[in-house]
Amino acid sequence: MRLCAAGRGQYRKPKPWDHDGIDHWNIPKFQKEDNPGGLVEESSFATLFPKYRERYLQEAWPAVTRALKEHGVRCELNLVEGSMTVSTTRKTYDPYIIIKARDLIKLLSRSVPAAQALKILDDATNCDVVKIGGLVRNKEKFVKRRQRLLGPNGSTLKAIELVTGCYILVQGNTVACMGPYKGLKIARRIVEDCMKNTHPIFHIKEQMIKQELEKDPAMKGENWDRFLPTFKKKNVQRKKPFKVKEKKKYTPFPPAQLPSKVDKMIESGEYFMTDAQKRQRKNVEKVAQQAERVSEGQKKRAQAFVAPEEAGPATASDGGSGEGDLAATVASLKSKSGSRAQAGPGGGGGPPRGPSPPRGAWGGGGEPHGEREGERRGGAGGPGGGGGGGGVLRRGLPHPGGLARGREARQA
Repeated sequence: MRLCAAGRGQYRKPKPWDHDGIDHWNIPKFQKEDNPGGLVEESSFATLFPKYRERYLQEAWPAVTRALKEHGVRCELNLVEGSMTVSTTRKTYDPYIIIKARDLIKLLSRSVPAAQALKILDDATNCDVVKIGGLVRNKEKFVKRRQRLLGPNGSTLKAIELVTGCYILVQGNTVACMGPYKGLKIARRIVEDCMKNTHPIFHIKEQMIKQELEKDPAMKGENWDRFLPTFKKKNVQRKKPFKVKEKKKYTPFPPAQLPSKVDKMIESGEYFMTDAQKRQRKNVEKVAQQAERVSEGQKKRAQAFVAPEEAGPATASDGGSGEGDLAATVASLKSKSGSRAQAGPGGGGGPPRGPSPPRGAWGGGGEPHGEREGERRGGAGGPGGGGGGGGVLRRGLPHPGGLARGREARQA
């Protein structure tokens, strides 16, 4: 062990180009002097773009050509095939610039604006295209969760951009992200979890707490788990009703084969018809369908001229309610007439109700006319008739007791 340690240490000599002021994590910009000979082989990439991007790409393609020409990359826009191609040339000195150009045409095909997509040519900017089309099977759920990623008026997407430091564009079945590697990793996790039914606000809160903890040098070497929120899923599993499947009886024979289209045509006789007969049959069916539709239309138009049914008076055929109402009416009339008959004799011989008759009608001297009038009014007379005034029934009918007393007075 000592010999190995001594042997390893003898090669650790001070290096003049390595000192404490050097940032080992910094990525220096690749200059043309680093590769004066250029590239040996030609590399190219191509990608397709949708039809609706054709007009925009035609307008923005001169700016893309100028930006790629500075790095020695050739680009081509083919509107016939709907493709974009980038390839290296002899003037290309950066071997990684062709990968950046590939990402550029990929972002342009995914509806990223050209001014934003050209930033991918910088070494500090990277891109990631997240495919979300196959994460959710149900189309309605997919649309709702994709809208959840955007939020009301794009507020959720703006918060994700501020937390991750990336540019994010949701288009169709993909999500295009541009930014540093650390932010791209967080953005991909947020997008995938959102499509798996986890709201982005949970990740946004977590990243905000982490950014505050990064500012504190005292929390540099400690565990942050106690500061981060923990969200438990509250999805309640629905109990499915238990269904008892009935076992089918085992039969060694396979089920009967279903008739094919040809078999059905042979059975109906259509298989043996000529073309003219088939056309004639179709015409007959078409005429029958038209006649049926015409008759239905006439019936609908005729319904507007049919008078509605009016509710008539209730009869005995409606369920026997008419007989019951008639019996109740007769009983009430009888009870009223009985009560008035009882009130007549006990009235003290006074005159009947109503306006008082003329004085001569009461027969003060026992005249025949007065007697007949008294009989008609239900007694032998009023104050001069000698007898008690009899009661009068409805509609001026004399009471039987008053008539008898009038006869007795006449005989006397």
